[in-house]
Amino acid sequence: MKHNIYQIYYSEQSRNELDPGFIALDNTGQRPDWREYWPMRRFLLEETLEEDVLYGFFSPKFKLKTGLDSAEVHAFLNDAPDDVDVVTFSPFYDQAAYFANIFEHAAWMHPGIGPLIDEVLELIAPGQNTGTDFVMSSFETIFCNYLVAKPAFWRRWLKDCEQIFQIAEAGANKLAEQLNMPVKHDGDGAPAKVFIIERIASLIIATQRPWRVHCFDSMTLPPQNKWLAEHYAADLIALDALKFTANATGNPQFAWRFFELRLRLYEKIHQPNDQAAESGQGQDQDT
Repeated sequence: MKHNIYQIYYSEQSRNELDPGFIALDNTGQRPDWREYWPMRRFLLEETLEEDVLYGFFSPKFKLKTGLDSAEVHAFLNDAPDDVDVVTFSPFYDQAAYFANIFEHAAWMHPGIGPLIDEVLELIAPGQNTGTDFVMSSFETIFCNYLVAKPAFWRRWLKDCEQIFQIAEAGANKLAEQLNMPVKHDGDGAPAKVFIIERIASLIIATQRPWRVHCFDSMTLPPQNKWLAEHYAADLIALDALKFTANATGNPQFAWRFFELRLRLYEKIHQPNDQAAESGQGQDQDT
């Protein structure tokens, strides 16, 4: 399948770190408050896309977070079915399996962002919220915008993201203020809007038309919490399988079983003598 994968850089240093097998995409001197969304948005609005071509936009940290180089990515895409709409290269299987959905994960990683997420979802996906009726397996979960997709999917993605963008840029209300407010990230801070937009692709796959998705096996990619992935691998697989089955069958009992099993896992992890459990569970990995 034909594909064009761009890798974004922000400075001469980050440009030197790019994989030469990807196409360099210049974002120097642009809008750092939007992180990757700014160059992605600019590209999708300004360039003419071919309908049967997959496009991707990776951050400079792609190799660090996935362990994959461009040769491995190209090889996987060359073997992908021609009719797929989206191909994902998402790391952090442990996080995708443990959390109910990618927005619950955001609320854990960036304290205080939860109510803002629900307000944004009410705008772009009315009736949807981050409550217990919404589970996403690793199949629907994409971290760091590590996906390639056909233009039809990117248009859908851009439409949803632009609603967030226009509100934040207008700065006319409380919602705009919250979107632009920094939240915890990498020991410093970044605007909340960045971490919400980073999760919109997952929302689309989970809730909208049945996009044809092809996933690189996230279990073979680096976890976010190595300790959790190594010590509770079987539990994570079971959690992920329950969420996948809940979505595939529409039977809520599988989602309920997920929450029961996760509670038991949480209790095991947080036993008094298990001090290592929390080392890493709250580390940042977005963007």
